[in-house]
Amino acid sequence: MDLGEAGDSPWGDVPSQSTSKPPTFSQESSTKTQDAEASQQSQSSIKSPTGRASRGPIRRLVAQPTKLEAVDDPLGPLGPLGANTGPGADAQADEPPAPPQKEQMVIRTTMPQPAQKRAGPADPHRIDDDDLDRPAGPRAPPPVQAAQPSPVRATGQPSVSIEQAAKPSFHITVGDPHKVGDLTSSHIVYSVRTKTTSKGYKQPEFEVKRRYRDFLWLYNTMHGNNPGVVVPPPPEKQALNRFESNFVESRRAALEKMLNKIAAHPTLQHDPDLKLFLESESFNVDVKHKERREPIPGESKGVLGSLGINVGGGSKFVEQDDWFHDRRVYLDALENQLKALMKSMDIMVNQRKAMAEAAGEFSASLHALSTVELSPTLSGPLDALSDLQLTIRDIYDRQAQQDVLTFGITIDEYIRLIGSVKQAFSQRQKAFYSWHSAESELQKRKASQDKLLRQGRSQQDRLNQVGAEVADAERKVHQARLLFEDMGRLMRSELDRFEREKVEDFKSSVETFLESAVEAQKELIEKWETFLMQLDAEDDETVFYRPPVYQSSDKSTGRGDTAVDRARATIDEDSD
Repeated sequence: MDLGEAGDSPWGDVPSQSTSKPPTFSQESSTKTQDAEASQQSQSSIKSPTGRASRGPIRRLVAQPTKLEAVDDPLGPLGPLGANTGPGADAQADEPPAPPQKEQMVIRTTMPQPAQKRAGPADPHRIDDDDLDRPAGPRAPPPVQAAQPSPVRATGQPSVSIEQAAKPSFHITVGDPHKVGDLTSSHIVYSVRTKTTSKGYKQPEFEVKRRYRDFLWLYNTMHGNNPGVVVPPPPEKQALNRFESNFVESRRAALEKMLNKIAAHPTLQHDPDLKLFLESESFNVDVKHKERREPIPGESKGVLGSLGINVGGGSKFVEQDDWFHDRRVYLDALENQLKALMKSMDIMVNQRKAMAEAAGEFSASLHALSTVELSPTLSGPLDALSDLQLTIRDIYDRQAQQDVLTFGITIDEYIRLIGSVKQAFSQRQKAFYSWHSAESELQKRKASQDKLLRQGRSQQDRLNQVGAEVADAERKVHQARLLFEDMGRLMRSELDRFEREKVEDFKSSVETFLESAVEAQKELIEKWETFLMQLDAEDDETVFYRPPVYQSSDKSTGRGDTAVDRARATIDEDSD
């Protein structure tokens, strides 16, 4: 066979029904790459003797398969990979190329038709899809639904604000007052029990023993540690009748209120001395160790002394801020009014106690009259009225004590609080003096520096020393001025807090005072109405029935077994 003739026809290497070996070899090598097919045909052409005589046809044979495969291959660029193998594969190769049909075949073999997709929501996990129908690319992640809020959180409302939840709470009770010590060193000891949510304490609930001077130490220490803060003061010391039950109870209530106000203060509740007072089991030893390490600054020192600023008395202080001047005048007037109210309160309490004593004397007189009256119809009501007067005496005594513990203790507390506010004013005044004293010292240092500068550079060492002193004086002036301004801002907030708490405390005290007075009057009215009903039923002999008196074996006492007989015997002994 002539290779030149075969090379003249472009379809000579791929006939559909050829029996010669070279074309069949070309068909079988169509599934390989173009480079492999060209190399096989080159080897077959080299073996032919005709190919040895002429080199032109050899070059044409190598280039022709490349041209035929790139332009007129009916199987497409993918070759037989995208075609279906079967009996009709040779028939499909003989047909003319149909690009639309081939495109549909590619789409049908690589991905499903859009019309064949299943109606309804898409399967995010692709469980029902066949693995052969999936695309070769990476699988898309399943859709993630947005998180829905919990219905419990949506309906529930917070009981307290975030600030209140973050703030530690304290509940302090002062109780169980009892007398300890001998005649020369006797004093009252109180049990201080604390319940707190603060993480700064070892336990959430604990109890310690404290006496009055420990409370006084706490007040003085916290007042020195926090200049400008109004520290709730303890009740005043009393030398006479300090072991009387009414006085001990009023002092206990005042100390309890003092501790709860200190613990509720946003600044004072973080003071380490409060933690020492509430938690220390060996309080006296711990206080001595603390005083050795950190001596308590005097009244003239404190924060100003720790900064190295002298605290001078100076001339009479003249307030430059109108707001502080008005508050000082207001506090003076309020203190005078509260003292007058406290005086009237004492008079009223004394009158209630006098009425109670008068009711007791009246009861004794009525009982004496009922004993000498021979007619039982008169002696019975007289004796019942005597018992009623004893009840009235107890009501008056209880009401007088309640007045002191509800309204009187609040008046006394705010009189002492005004004293604490005035002490804060005094600290601000000392800060003002310190500021101006530091400014005067600065002016002196600057004058010395200017004098040395006029003398030239002959005293350079002295000039450097004076410059350092001027810089130190300027630093002290700056610190004193900042301290004075900060103390002013702090006192403004403290006075606003004082006004708010004053309104709340007096409102609560007046309500409690009125409620106790109403309850006492209701009880009196009930007792009187019961007595009048007994008088109206005078036809009934059992209304004022007196139980029989059984004489005891002890003839010296001669008392009966009933409570009325014991009360009468007590009155008789008092009359004797």
